[in-house]
Amino acid sequence: MSDTTNTNPDANPEAQVVEDDPIAVRLAKREALMAAGKDPYGHAYRYSHHLADLVEQYAHLEDGASTEDEVQVAGRVMAKRDQGKLAFLELRDSTGDMQLFCRINALGEDAFAELKDLDVGDWIGVRGTMMRTKRGQLSVAVASFELLSKSLRPLPEKFHGLADKETRYRQRYVDLVMNPEVKGTFEKRFKVISAIRRYMEDHGYYEVETPILHPILGGANARPFVTHHNALDKDFYLRIATELHLKRLLVGGFEKVFEIGRQFRNEGMDPYHNPEFTTMEFYQAFSDLEGMMELTQGVIQAAALAACGTTQVEYQGAQVDLGGTWRRATMIELASEGAGEDVSFARTRDELVAILERNGGHAEDAWGKGKLIAEIFEAVAEEKLIQPTFVTEHPLEVSPLAKKKAGDPNLTERFELFICGHEYANAFGELNDPVDQAERFRKQVEAKDLGDDEAMGYDDDYVRALEYGMPPAGGCGIGIDRLVMLLTDAPSIRDVLLFPHMRDEAPAGGRPRAAAPAAVGAAAAAAAPIDFSKVVIEPLFEDEVDFDTFSKSDFRAVKVKECVAVPKSKKLLQFTLDDGTGAERVILSGIHAYYEPEELVGRTLIAITNLPPRKMMGVDSCGMLLSAIHEEPGENGEPEERLNLLMVDDRIPAGAKLY
Repeated sequence: MSDTTNTNPDANPEAQVVEDDPIAVRLAKREALMAAGKDPYGHAYRYSHHLADLVEQYAHLEDGASTEDEVQVAGRVMAKRDQGKLAFLELRDSTGDMQLFCRINALGEDAFAELKDLDVGDWIGVRGTMMRTKRGQLSVAVASFELLSKSLRPLPEKFHGLADKETRYRQRYVDLVMNPEVKGTFEKRFKVISAIRRYMEDHGYYEVETPILHPILGGANARPFVTHHNALDKDFYLRIATELHLKRLLVGGFEKVFEIGRQFRNEGMDPYHNPEFTTMEFYQAFSDLEGMMELTQGVIQAAALAACGTTQVEYQGAQVDLGGTWRRATMIELASEGAGEDVSFARTRDELVAILERNGGHAEDAWGKGKLIAEIFEAVAEEKLIQPTFVTEHPLEVSPLAKKKAGDPNLTERFELFICGHEYANAFGELNDPVDQAERFRKQVEAKDLGDDEAMGYDDDYVRALEYGMPPAGGCGIGIDRLVMLLTDAPSIRDVLLFPHMRDEAPAGGRPRAAAPAAVGAAAAAAAPIDFSKVVIEPLFEDEVDFDTFSKSDFRAVKVKECVAVPKSKKLLQFTLDDGTGAERVILSGIHAYYEPEELVGRTLIAITNLPPRKMMGVDSCGMLLSAIHEEPGENGEPEERLNLLMVDDRIPAGAKLY
């Protein structure tokens, strides 16, 4: 039976289904099976072979040949074709596909009718013999079958598949069924993690487990997720790093430890960042940066060989050689090379600010020379590092947990590994001076008191651990998700996460979704009642503008095709827009404090499209998105700015002009 036709209405007179509703048709089949005393959800099934094994084993079988070799296989029906007294099904298991050759003479009329009533998507177990058709198709000649699980939702149509990215990410289970290359990506991910684990254990490291709930924020600079421990009646942070607990183990006498685990940072999402991500951190007593470089290179090369069978890989069109010995260069060398002039602590602060601004960056008043040098490196050198490069000697100002470089207190024993313009690993000569560490914690607390919500807290217990003595050590963290992206040529981190976080799905078909615990962000602000008597708006301009000047501004409706956070910026979002011309338009807007990129994709906005391009963070911004701004009292009673991006009816086409 097809999804849309009921060929036997008398089988269940009460089951009147709408023929164009495939789910209703399948539900009726389910009810009919249960009414007949048959379980549509089966039981354990003992298969004798995987399909890929049969393909290999019977590769020699000639066209038109049959065997008496009995097999039992199980899988999902991916296609079916009815030819009267013959039927052909395509079966897929975890290893591949195979045709099922079904004859009414072999099955009997009743069983053949039941087989024809199967739907694409159903899971079945099959007993039969191996054969190859005259056209050369290796097949199982079906002698009997069992329904193991009835599929109620039709799979996407075969030739169009599942192409919409948001649907693919949200319904990964369907994505895996319809797109075999996606399954291959995750099989590579599993191989990468397995290879990393084997490599570390072969080099004498113990894999350990440390807490996910932390009472104090530490180990990195990041905005945390906060949760409440009911039994202790105390707030905890989901960990942003495993570092401080792992180094406690060095104090306790373990020499080599590593942990592969999830980290959680309550920050924006873009193609290279996700709030929940996987890292491996490892620490070795008596080691240094040299040891960490050797191990990092070995780990990544082992992962490449396991996933790709080679150390020569291609990422988004760039050929990357992961073999051999990787380049090593200092941050100051690379910044100077990229800027075309000396970038160092010998320059004045004003000179460094000027270099940064000439290269599209923006300096904050609180930044010292070290932070400015790091920002210049990011602006002029980072994206040019295509081949693996260890960038060493980072400024102390941006490395609060690293040991100072001997002979130069402005620099630290630290490296970052860059490939294709992105960071893949971060390593330190670990700070083991408890007095120095305590002072750096105090500076972090001062920064937090001044409003830096990413600064660390003061970890008394960690300082106490160092006071017992931690041996000199090297430590490193590797981003597993980014590494998998590199080895699978994936453009977005979501392509290598099985179940990436998504905004709430809009209700469909009258089926309510579970409500979120609490509304957050701009949506919550929009839904909350506003006391307009306390709202403050900017005074109207007294100066008039003539109509001819005003009419030269081109206001257009634009559709958001993609929206991502701009790397290295806490404020900017980068919009890729459809303005109706057929060419993509890029506009940057400093509204990240009010919106996350995810919630804006697919929206229809208003933009001024005939402004001259303006370079922001090295990107040409071609236009301006319109927002409405006002002030209203915040929680402390002080005026706070509120912003609402202008969004219009999605029925308005891209490029529609406003008058």
